Amino acid sequence: MCDGSVTSPAGYPAVSAHREVEENEEEMSDEKTKDLKDAAPDVPWHVLRDGNRIPQLGFGTYPMDDAEAETLIPEAVWRGYRLIDTAVNYGNERGVGQGVRYSHVPREELFLTSKLPGRDHGTDSVRRSLEGTLERLGTDYLDLYLIHWPNPVQDRYVQTWQTMLEAREEGLVRSVGVSNFLPEHLQRLERESGEMPVVNQVELHPQYQQEALRRFHEEHRILTEAWSPLGRKTDLLQSEWLEEIARKHGRSPAQVVLRWHVQSGIVPIPKSSNTQRMAENIDVFDWELTDAQMERLRMMHTGISGSGFDPSVHEEM
Repeated sequence: MCDGSVTSPAGYPAVSAHREVEENEEEMSDEKTKDLKDAAPDVPWHVLRDGNRIPQLGFGTYPMDDAEAETLIPEAVWRGYRLIDTAVNYGNERGVGQGVRYSHVPREELFLTSKLPGRDHGTDSVRRSLEGTLERLGTDYLDLYLIHWPNPVQDRYVQTWQTMLEAREEGLVRSVGVSNFLPEHLQRLERESGEMPVVNQVELHPQYQQEALRRFHEEHRILTEAWSPLGRKTDLLQSEWLEEIARKHGRSPAQVVLRWHVQSGIVPIPKSSNTQRMAENIDVFDWELTDAQMERLRMMHTGISGSGFDPSVHEEM
């Protein structure tokens, strides 16, 4: 693994006294990042249906802007995150790319995901959009490329999918998947292209467990990723049940929820701009919930989406 210090993207001449201060600061930064990386947990990986690997927990970047992403991505990487999730419509791909470079972790050790927006569904537009994503991220390939929403009224997601498969064959992306697709959308992709996605990223948390969709995924070897895994815009983390389980394990309610995801075979993608919570969110691999606790979380399901988006009608720009 390369040195983890963060340096300015541009160098300026300085007098020797200033240079000495800068060198001391760099040494301190080196020491800090080395300590962080040494203490970071090793996140296990899943093997996707196409044979590629994906970390069992990722770092979300919505709703960061470029400046926030540039600052926070290195902090996340130094704390053990390897899956970094972004999208064209998040408006932060350039900042994510800068943050990845400032982390000084080799590109092959990272897993970068981005998503195609609704306005770029089609054929030629997919290629232009992908090339823009790669340029902004500063990389030659994506580990995972997703259709962000099916946009069923627009009805161009099959063409889009077929073009993404071509991009995979050209080596521009390693794996292809979708986000917010329903079983009928997934079945149509298979009928018309002969192939289903390896990943479907959907809103999912203990109050909105998507059990029928997850069963469909299991039957077709589609990995479930969870956006909003901690129930954004809900009262999930205020649950007395979660607080009770958290106390028994000496953990936070958020850690209990993320452990539930991991133990359920779901890849959660939490976002945090707080470095302490970053470290807590990834610290879920050396302990387990009991069967009774897993059942207690299963009973928290209400079927109510925190976002209110319905993939059967939602049209993303």
